[in-house]
Amino acid sequence: MRIGEVAEQAGVSVRALRYYEEQRLLGPTRTGGGQREYQDGAVERVRMIQQLYAAGLSSRLVREVLPRCMNEGDAPSGFTDSLITERARIDRQINDLTEVRARLDEIITVATDSSHPDHCHPVRTGVAASTTGTA
Repeated sequence: MRIGEVAEQAGVSVRALRYYEEQRLLGPTRTGGGQREYQDGAVERVRMIQQLYAAGLSSRLVREVLPRCMNEGDAPSGFTDSLITERARIDRQINDLTEVRARLDEIITVATDSSHPDHCHPVRTGVAASTTGTA
């Protein structure tokens, strides 16, 4: 299968396939004319790569996890530990974003509720953004 066919069937760009190749996630063979030829399972493999990236995994972790997900061998040493560590990192990000959202909700309430004791106007007339250090 040629690169364009794989890209179309998997719903990704040709550029994405070349990136996966650079990351050693996808390994086409070459024809005598130098064109990439992909094996029959390439579309399924690309879809799995997409799912692993969508789960927030780095290229390094995708490279470790992919063979196991594709039933290409035993799980490498530390396979589960790597995934658990990645999940903990994502949990920390979720907690941080939840706190940021709560602060933003407070600012929205203060800025939009004229009866709120701390009511303020989001844009103050005559105050340049450059004097506050923000743009």
